[in-house]
Amino acid sequence: MVTAGTTGVGAPEWRGGFGRLWSAAVLSSFGDSLRTAALPLLAVTLTDRPLLIAAVTACGYLPWILFGLLGGAVADRVDQRRAMWTVDAVRGLLVAAFAVAVALGHASIGLLIALAFTLTALQTLFDNASTALLPALVAPDALGSANARLMTGQKIAGGLMGAPAVPLLIAAGAAVPFVADAATFLVAAALIASLRTEPPERAPKPAGSTLRREIADGLRTLGRDRALRGLCAATALCNIGMGALIATLVVLVTGWLDAGTTGFAVASTAYTVGSLAGGFGNGWLTARLGATRAVLLAGVVQIGALVVMGGVRSLTALAAALAVFGFMGMVWNVNTTTLMQRRAPADMLGRVSSAFRTLAVAGAPLGALLGGAVATAWGSNTPALLAAAFFVLSVIALIPGRKPDVPVVAPDDDVTTAHVPR
Repeated sequence: MVTAGTTGVGAPEWRGGFGRLWSAAVLSSFGDSLRTAALPLLAVTLTDRPLLIAAVTACGYLPWILFGLLGGAVADRVDQRRAMWTVDAVRGLLVAAFAVAVALGHASIGLLIALAFTLTALQTLFDNASTALLPALVAPDALGSANARLMTGQKIAGGLMGAPAVPLLIAAGAAVPFVADAATFLVAAALIASLRTEPPERAPKPAGSTLRREIADGLRTLGRDRALRGLCAATALCNIGMGALIATLVVLVTGWLDAGTTGFAVASTAYTVGSLAGGFGNGWLTARLGATRAVLLAGVVQIGALVVMGGVRSLTALAAALAVFGFMGMVWNVNTTTLMQRRAPADMLGRVSSAFRTLAVAGAPLGALLGGAVATAWGSNTPALLAAAFFVLSVIALIPGRKPDVPVVAPDDDVTTAHVPR
């Protein structure tokens, strides 16, 4: 990150590439929310063993830890558009086959675990390719707005539309949510395949180049760049705190606040509404502060919100704090993604993106374990305070990156546009 200068805030063109990518992303998010909600509901009908049921959810994390860096390296080698539509087509066919198995009564807990693991493993390539493709579809000054619109659309489709639809679809048959999910994958694949983008120009690989060496090159690039290093460390620390908060939020609401399931629904809704507001308000905030200062502000405000969550014994205060936390969380996510896309070398964007995501996913389960431990030892409100401590460390990690350690190629929303020509 570089000290805020020009804001570089513009709006992406909906016609052509970005509109199709946005539609595909939002449609896929809707389908993902259907499957994510339906899988554990189906799992409890197949087994009463909590460990096996939890394994279905755990498979949403494990492939990122195992294959996240590999997915980034592959994304930097291939035509990202082709990789994305191929992955979505394969995922659509897999989910369709699973829906047939459910309809015929052949589903098993082992099949659920295998499906969850395989879909997430494929997602490591899709998500890294998507992050690397977006800068090729929108103008540089519209990149922040494009990220905000993508994330907000996905939040609406997944958080507000997908979850309420699951009970209605399940009532029509246990296989119906998976049929709908398969359809969203296939339609999204068609949309992405219709994009008219040129394959990225890349320098020839040196003799003896391997995926392992390319992953190591990406990690070295990340480690040497002060701004990228700070963003990555801050993201990892934030997600440890987020893991602690999310894993114990239900205990905080139903136990410490004694607000029951209704209180938990209120808290979840407040966070979702705040996140959506952050998606809509991010452009205004970033235009006035610049991306770097917007990230720093988001981190500081989130620290205050977490202290309120863990220190004020009131459902109203918790809901207000979660709304603010969600708002600033969206500001943080949009701007850290945008800064990373602008700062990372174009030919290493997949690998840099994969490092961000892998560390983020690895931090969440670690935070969940820490949250459970401190809640057991000191009370169900303490994980929120633990999360605040990790957010303090995260903001501290951002501060050194405010001064660039490489020459600025061209000022563009606080950050160099690239280390190599795009």
